[in-house]
Amino acid sequence: MRYRGGGVIGGLPPQSQPQRRKKRKHKPAHPESVTFDSVNGSNHDFEVNTSQLLAEVTTDEMPTTSATEQSTATAASGHGFSYGELRYRILNGGATCAVSALDDGNAKELSSVTSAEVENSQKELVLSGGGNVARSDTVELNRVLLVHGSDSDKSPVTYFLEELYNGNSLRGTTTLGDEKGRERVYDTIFRLPWRCELLIDVGFFVCFNSFLSLLTVMPTRIAITIWRLLRARKFKRPSTVELSDFGCFLMMVCGVILLQQIDISLIYHMIRGQSTIKLYVIYNVLEIFDKLCQHFNGDVMRMLFHSAEGLAKFHPEMESTRFWIWRFISDQVVAIVASIVHSCILLVQAITLSACMVAHNNALPAMLVSNNFAEIKSYVFKGYNKDNVRSLVYFDSIERFHISALILFVLAQNILEAEGSWLGSFLINILLVFLCEMAIDIIKHSFIAKFNNIKPIAFSEFLEALCKQTLNIETEDAKKNLTFVPIAPACVVIRVLTPVYAANLPYNPLPWRLFWIMLFSAMTYIMLTSLKVLIGMILQKHATWYINRCERRKLHAD
Repeated sequence: MRYRGGGVIGGLPPQSQPQRRKKRKHKPAHPESVTFDSVNGSNHDFEVNTSQLLAEVTTDEMPTTSATEQSTATAASGHGFSYGELRYRILNGGATCAVSALDDGNAKELSSVTSAEVENSQKELVLSGGGNVARSDTVELNRVLLVHGSDSDKSPVTYFLEELYNGNSLRGTTTLGDEKGRERVYDTIFRLPWRCELLIDVGFFVCFNSFLSLLTVMPTRIAITIWRLLRARKFKRPSTVELSDFGCFLMMVCGVILLQQIDISLIYHMIRGQSTIKLYVIYNVLEIFDKLCQHFNGDVMRMLFHSAEGLAKFHPEMESTRFWIWRFISDQVVAIVASIVHSCILLVQAITLSACMVAHNNALPAMLVSNNFAEIKSYVFKGYNKDNVRSLVYFDSIERFHISALILFVLAQNILEAEGSWLGSFLINILLVFLCEMAIDIIKHSFIAKFNNIKPIAFSEFLEALCKQTLNIETEDAKKNLTFVPIAPACVVIRVLTPVYAANLPYNPLPWRLFWIMLFSAMTYIMLTSLKVLIGMILQKHATWYINRCERRKLHAD
């Protein structure tokens, strides 16, 4: 910015050049004036004497007065240019300021933008001009941008030295942290992953316990009910539990009978002939429908149990009994259809996983990587509350169990059809599937918790609620419990294990074959019942210990 003498405002005029500026006559105008425009509130224009303005900006703000400020003050007082009107603009309560001069109607800027921090203070300006004195409102200034030299005058060496000795190297793009930020980092890396994995593992065993109950407890109850009816030789009205068990048993039987009609080899060769990208698309679509069916079947089972309870409560002589009978039958049909659809989806998904494992083009790692990272992308960068995160963890527990059922299907297929040494590669593929699933679940939930400010203690609360559900303790948020319907996985497992048992039966006459079938069935029942008792007791002991531990911690915290 230059004045008419040839010098630059903000720097001393050159001494070696003679002053060629002609003297001009100045009109005996009014004292030079400054206008204040405040944009933060209502716009006020004030006339201020120049000497008063220069007195405001003193060395109290800047302890060391540079040559630039002296030159500017000299120019403003009339030694560098003629008197004019100075306009002092304050934008946004003092955030930016600019001083300009009007000389014979031509505006010239006086200063460039600078920055200087000042404390919050209130200044009252007494404004005078042409003999008239006005008093302005109290203005609170947060920042005043004083007159400095332009940054373009700095040499490259000076700029580099300022960058070298002026704070952190990444101060322009990062900020200083605090203890809260450090705690969030260590929560994401250490505290949250093992709590999340513990919750998913406990949920997996809860699902496994429910699966074993369907294969052991429910058939035993139905057999006891039939035995009582045969001994009494009199029809007895069934209870809610007996109606519910009968409905679940009918769903499982219909599912197994329908799956027996499906040709697994035909579907296997159709899927195996596809490319890797098609296998990924097929598996991803089936996984999505699996989650939808799992969620929908939970609502269907609640509907069926509610109808069974209503049918068991009403007296047979009441007029509404017929209504409840037809309602239970219609709900039973809907439940059977939903269970069959879910069983077919799981069967095709198991066949797809088997085709990927035996493929020679490494289709399994490619499918796992693409599918799991697509899962991270679809879940992590979204907003969730604690209830949504709990539902996601429970779904991951159910997904782990479904993957175990699919791997059992692949094992049975290898026993029946594989040739040569296949056990080593099968174990490596199993390890790869479970490690990928575990890593993806940990990464997903760690960053979901980080982005949504969910503490690791929330996963401990989820585990406490799951333990109360294991002990059948009623809670206020019972609708948020883990909901798992094991009928579809049971149908798939029975469908795939039946040929394995049939292939190992000895070639004997029919009575001996029936004997071996009964023997294998009894051995399987005893093994499953023993496993059910073991897992159930371990879950109850763990749930009791964990709930007592949480109560002691809450007591000490209070």
